[in-house]
Amino acid sequence: MTTQVTPNNLLHRYLFEDLSVRGELVQLNDVYQRIITSKDYPVPIQHLLGELLVATSLLTATLKFEGSITMQLQGDGPVSLVVINGDNQQKMRGVARWDGQIAADATLHQLVGNGYLVITIEPKKGERYQGVVGLEGDNLAQVLEGYFLRSEQLKTRLWIRTGEHDGKPHAAGMLLQVMPDGTGSEEDFEHLEQLTNTVKDSELFGLEATDLLYRLYNQEKVQLFTPQVVEFVCGCSRERSAAAIITIAQEEVNSILAEEGQVSLHCDYCGTTYSFDSAQVSELFAQSAPNNPTVH
Repeated sequence: MTTQVTPNNLLHRYLFEDLSVRGELVQLNDVYQRIITSKDYPVPIQHLLGELLVATSLLTATLKFEGSITMQLQGDGPVSLVVINGDNQQKMRGVARWDGQIAADATLHQLVGNGYLVITIEPKKGERYQGVVGLEGDNLAQVLEGYFLRSEQLKTRLWIRTGEHDGKPHAAGMLLQVMPDGTGSEEDFEHLEQLTNTVKDSELFGLEATDLLYRLYNQEKVQLFTPQVVEFVCGCSRERSAAAIITIAQEEVNSILAEEGQVSLHCDYCGTTYSFDSAQVSELFAQSAPNNPTVH
């Protein structure tokens, strides 16, 4: 299941030709809106999902291989889980779980409590990597800047914004990172950092990439690459739900049927519910039975 692609659901990569610094810009609307409308999320959790979505897109763009990144916030606060999964093709999905009332002005630490960020990188070929990051910083961008400095020893800055633009929720962000070849200078990076600090939410949400980068860096030579489309892709299906049902003991499934009249599986990522009545369930178990003859 995918959203209709619009021009704003794009990830842009760029380089400064005379400075050893790389950059990324991601601007999201439909993808972000698709995630936050799957449940009745309180506004602070919508913002947290948007921030994690932007961060995952920016980090996924740093992958040099086919694979995926899962970023998961966990803690003992009212928000027990926020997770975004994305791959090198910029296919994203996400969900959050919470309990109780959420204050309208709740901060990251008030939402998550004593928690941490788990970053899982899964290449299609090669070993899976998992890093656990403490929530050191006032916001997610600062947490991730510390992660890059410790894990990759690369100076990195992130700007992550969520909010409304033209009456609709938007999420966007930028990343600057010193090139890993060791030729970048701290002065060059700080210069670009100061320029990027001037970016306004309305510019991040509303300006085309070429206009935004010119507004920020018109004194520099910027090479902007072909953008990559960001999509919401859940991956759930009726077939997968059916496969999940037959992993449960048939007696337990029959008990649910007797009580509810049907067996329903709900996807937290997209909000879709798949329901099966008694005849459909019987057929599923009959098809999965060993030595089930194939009818020609």
